[in-house]
Amino acid sequence: MADSTRARKIADQIKVIVASTIERRLKDPRLGFVTVTDVRVTGDLQHASIFYTVFGDGQDLEATGKALESAKGFIRSEVGKGLTIRLTPSLEFIADAVPEAAAHLDGLLAQAAADDARVAGLAQDAEPAGDEDPYKKTDDQD
Repeated sequence: MADSTRARKIADQIKVIVASTIERRLKDPRLGFVTVTDVRVTGDLQHASIFYTVFGDGQDLEATGKALESAKGFIRSEVGKGLTIRLTPSLEFIADAVPEAAAHLDGLLAQAAADDARVAGLAQDAEPAGDEDPYKKTDDQD
């Protein structure tokens, strides 16, 4: 079993090899503008999960996923040539959900900012509901 430092180094190497292979060697017209965002390798270095994003809409993402699945064998052979380990890991391509999650968070932050502005507008002309000093005091504190 490999240590996590070695697994991270192998994952970084796989990320570079896969990105350059997709950019320079694959000529599939279904491929969109692909970015390899992350690679995770199991502890025994037998399996690599490759996360990617695609610039475009859902159709581009789906077409790119099919193109990557069809070229998986070629990409794996390129990874095997580029790595200096005994066994080449199997590859799994996973569409990264980070852009959708980021867009959702941006929407929530914009909604929170709008709510804050609305509350600040309501509080601008507000008067206190009770006394100026709402805390009860005993005669000793006066």
